Amino acid sequence: MRSLKVLVVVMGVMLVAGFATLVVMIAGRVAQRQPAALSSQPFAAGPVELPAGARIGTIGVGADRLILELALPDGNRELVIIDLASGRRLGAIPLHTAR
Repeated sequence: MRSLKVLVVVMGVMLVAGFATLVVMIAGRVAQRQPAALSSQPFAAGPVELPAGARIGTIGVGADRLILELALPDGNRELVIIDLASGRRLGAIPLHTAR
């Protein structure tokens, strides 16, 4: 019975030591993290042309794409895909209502 108590105490000490090591490692990595470097180039994207009477419904952002959901005046919807790096329109996906 005594050996079981010793084993439980040793495993408890190992658990606490492992947890403390984990906390120290995470704190060290957070402290060494460099702030994000800002781009030295100014943002210079041209205007995005929308169809006349269109309204932006929702906006989605991907890794390097901006997706605008447009509500068109005729009742249909359209997804416009824009490249974030250049600001140019890559394409559009029409979404027609089922009849």
